[in-house]
Parts: sequence; structure tokens; C-alpha cells
Amino acid sequence: MNTIRYIIQKEFKQIFRNKAMLPIIFVMPLIQLVILSNAATFEVKNIKFSYIDNDRTAFSRELIEKFKVSSYFDVINEFPSMKAANSAMLEGKVAVILEIPSHFERNLLRDKRTGLSVTIDAIDGAAAGVENVYINQIVLQFNQKARVKLMPFDNQGALPQNIDTIPAFWYNETLNYKTFMVPGILVMLVTMITLFLSGMNIVREKEIGTLEQINVTPIKKYQFIIGKLFPFLILGIVLLTVGLLIAKLLFNIPMVGSIGLLYAYTVVYILVILGIGLFISNFTDTQQQAMFIAWFFMVIFILMSGLFTPIESMPYWAQVVTEFNPIKYFVQVMRMVMLKGAGISDIYPQFFKTLAYALAMNGLAVLGYKKVT
Repeated sequence: MNTIRYIIQKEFKQIFRNKAMLPIIFVMPLIQLVILSNAATFEVKNIKFSYIDNDRTAFSRELIEKFKVSSYFDVINEFPSMKAANSAMLEGKVAVILEIPSHFERNLLRDKRTGLSVTIDAIDGAAAGVENVYINQIVLQFNQKARVKLMPFDNQGALPQNIDTIPAFWYNETLNYKTFMVPGILVMLVTMITLFLSGMNIVREKEIGTLEQINVTPIKKYQFIIGKLFPFLILGIVLLTVGLLIAKLLFNIPMVGSIGLLYAYTVVYILVILGIGLFISNFTDTQQQAMFIAWFFMVIFILMSGLFTPIESMPYWAQVVTEFNPIKYFVQVMRMVMLKGAGISDIYPQFFKTLAYALAMNGLAVLGYKKVT
């Protein structure tokens, strides 16, 4: 145990002796958490809206006013023709063009129906779909109000009663997107720091020539590996702690579940990442190589983890591949425990899969590490 303790002390001294590394370990992740939590959102707001009013009646002005008072649309201006509006969309000045046809009010009063032309910039298909939903909701509200005004002209009698729904939003009552994103981004930062540092740590010993010196000492393989990786386990826990404090104090993210359970799972998860980092370091000779390989796997893991896009929306083959993605399980557990108050019985599938992953990766890493005996 003394040997392991001395190695751990050596690693911590090396970490804190490197003044350039300390900001990367502690400051950058916190800044990234604050920035990414505000920037990484799929909410569509401030949509650049324009219109062409060919009718210029009370009904057309009322419809346009509904878009002006909406918090989702930023009404840019009115265009005299569709040609001018299309030119503005081509230049990226507007995202939505609403064209109100001539005789809009007359057709609504006489025929009880009319049409509208909506043009949406759909380069970003997901955003265009959301914008279309917003537009339909506003038109539907206007349509309901117009029907009430048209009732005296309707010979059919009273209009049928509307069916109202009363939604109940569980786990995120305010529909705040940060509540969804902050736990996932915290997972990403803990993963990146522990993977990169553990992957480059042993490689750095190779580069400066001290690994060969350590290999010929009486230090056993398991003592060396535990001593090298344990400090990064502690760093990962510290990063999680600081990230949770920021999530609570700055973003007011609810923490419904057991923090102890979250830490217990995090320890197992970090063992997985440390095993991957050690495995990478066994087959690389420079820190640059280790960084590139770690970044390659990190990008794939993050994009297929469900952090930004639902796994259920992925192709079937991709859903199968995600079963081997450790970040997927940590994102699920983080959100389940923090936001839903999940217990050990709720996360045991993720826990045991992550534990099996940790044993497998660390076993392969240990077997792949060559030490002179």
C-alpha cells in the first residue's frame, strides 16, 4: 500500500506542478459548462418573420398582429411583393414569409374558408418543422376567434364546443431546456477531462523517458496502474462536485434523487473511462497520438449518447451500437437520478452494464500494458 501511496503522491505533485495544466483541468470545464448550457439548445426563438398583406383588412391586420405579439417571432418588415420577399430570404434576412391573399376577409365571411401561403427557409429541417408548428398554432388561434365573430352569419346554429386539454409537465414543469441539457453537458465534461488526461498520462512518461526507468523497478504492474489512475478518479469526482454546485446555484437544476447514488455510479463510470484511456496509452507513443485517438472515440460516443438527439430517432443499427456506448448510460443515469429521483432499482440495468464495461476495459488495458519484470 505504501508503494501505491507514493505513486499517487507523485502523480498529484506532477499535476499541480504543471501550471499550464491546472486551468485546463479546473477552469476550462467550468467555463464550458456555463457557455454550452446556454448555447446548446434546440429551442427556436426570434424567428425572422416577414409578410405580404394583399388584403389590408381588419382580419388580415389582426392575423399579423398575432405574430407580432408572439415571443417566438421577430417581425422584420412587410414586403410589397413575393419577389422582394424571396430575394430577402435568399440573402438570409428572413426565415418565414406569410402571404395573405387578396379578398382574404371577403372569402372568410362569404365562404367560411380561405387560404394562406407560408414560405419557410428549411435549410435547417428541424428548425423549419418547429417554425411550422408555431405558425399553425397561431393560425389555429386566429381561426377559432374568427369563427366566433362569424357566428351571426352562420345559419348552421351554434358552433360545436371545443375539447380542451390540460397538460401536466412532469420533471420539468417550466419546460426549461437547460434542465435537460446541463446534466448531459456535465457528463461530457467529466468524460473528456478524465479520458484525455488518463490517455496522455502514461504516454507522457514514455516521451520523457521515465517509463522505462519505472518498468525496471520492483514496482508491480497493478501498483503502477492504480497509482497512475487513482488521481484522475479523484479529479473526476471533484469536477462532478463543482459541476453539480454550478448546476444548482447558477441554473437552478433540480436534484430530486440521491446524490450518494449518483456519486457511486460516477465512480464506476470513471473507471470505464480510465480503462479506455489506459488502453489507448498502451498503443500510442506520443501525447498527440493519444489525443487524436481519444478525440475520435469521444466524438462518436457523444453524438450517439442521446445527449443532443434522442436515441429512439436513430436508425436501428445505430441503436444497437449505442448499447456499447458508456456515455449513453451516464447521461441516462444523470437525468434519471437528478430530475426524476430514480433509485438503485431504476438504474440497475445501466449500473451493471457500466460495471461490466469497467471490468472489461480495465482488464484489456492491464493485459495490454507491458512491464519489464
